Amino acid sequence: MNALGEIFKISKGKKAIESSFETTLRYIQIGDLRNDDVMKYTTQSSTNVLCTKDDILIAWDGANAGTVGYNLEGVVGSTLAKLSPKKEGVHINYVGRFLQSKFEYLRENCTGATIPHLSRPVLENLQIPLPPLEQQKKIAAILDAADAYRQKTKTLIAKYDELTQSLFLDMFGDVMKNPKQFPIKLLEELCEEIIDCPHSTPNYVEYNTEFPCIRTTDLDNGAINWSKMKYLNYEGYIERTKRLVPKEGDIIYGREGSFGEAAIVPVGCKMSLGQRVMLFRPNSNLINSKFLHAVVRSNGVYKQALRVTSGSTVGHINVKDIKKFKLIVAPLGLQNQFAERVQAIEVQKAHAQASLEKAEELFASLLQKAFKGELV
Repeated sequence: MNALGEIFKISKGKKAIESSFETTLRYIQIGDLRNDDVMKYTTQSSTNVLCTKDDILIAWDGANAGTVGYNLEGVVGSTLAKLSPKKEGVHINYVGRFLQSKFEYLRENCTGATIPHLSRPVLENLQIPLPPLEQQKKIAAILDAADAYRQKTKTLIAKYDELTQSLFLDMFGDVMKNPKQFPIKLLEELCEEIIDCPHSTPNYVEYNTEFPCIRTTDLDNGAINWSKMKYLNYEGYIERTKRLVPKEGDIIYGREGSFGEAAIVPVGCKMSLGQRVMLFRPNSNLINSKFLHAVVRSNGVYKQALRVTSGSTVGHINVKDIKKFKLIVAPLGLQNQFAERVQAIEVQKAHAQASLEKAEELFASLLQKAFKGELV
């Protein structure tokens, strides 16, 4: 075992001036540790902290502290730190994967009450197994292959989401522009019920039950993200559902914080409304649930939400304003055709999601075995 501080020099990044045009110097910030979707650039400066592909980068401050990236080249932003090897015989991909395996540990030992910061002593004293270089390369190659499969499956799921959005635009056009001249109705005219979450704080339990309590943070990309779900006991569930019990086909809508997201209540789920969400119960004689879900998540409705958002720190929308959202209403037969096609896409997406879960489990298992000497 070796202390990380014995192997690497840790240097904090510095803020650079972002260039409005592409230069020869990439400006690396936290988002770049995950993907290259939005490349940023800067100019030469004596204060720049430069990194090469022989360095490892780690997010030092903020909600993503502990996130790791490597094989990057450019100027290191102020919320990052670079780890530069002090000696030979260290494979960067191997160490990068090791640090990924320690993400939770680093997060648990962050400093800062409001904004988390990595602890330099904790990082420097982190004990890393350092087998011979060739063995490091073999371990990294196995982990890279498992991660590539995981990322490929994530990309496939994203493609299914894009397909649904493309299908909606093809059949109905942009909600704001309404090029097909569909009738416009208010949200409250299309729903049997629209209710806000109970304003009392839920009494969550410390274990999983059959009674999930959906919060706005659980709404993610048009679906329910179960990874950080909070749960109630039976008594808590009954208390939260006095006004209305969510049922299959209802829409859960986030109205505060990351507002504008929505998800459809799945079959056989005994859920209740948590904090900062609303429930829309569509009138099935007027609007299909999947169509309503797509419309309320559209850019056109999101722009309506932005216009009535209040709150300087955490944006939120008042219930009365949400009820007045203007929605296009296509003929019900066309809505149903859309819903059938979306259902077919969701079946394929569910298969991909199941594959992703297996890929995540495999990667996590290999990651743990790799640094216990059980992989090669």
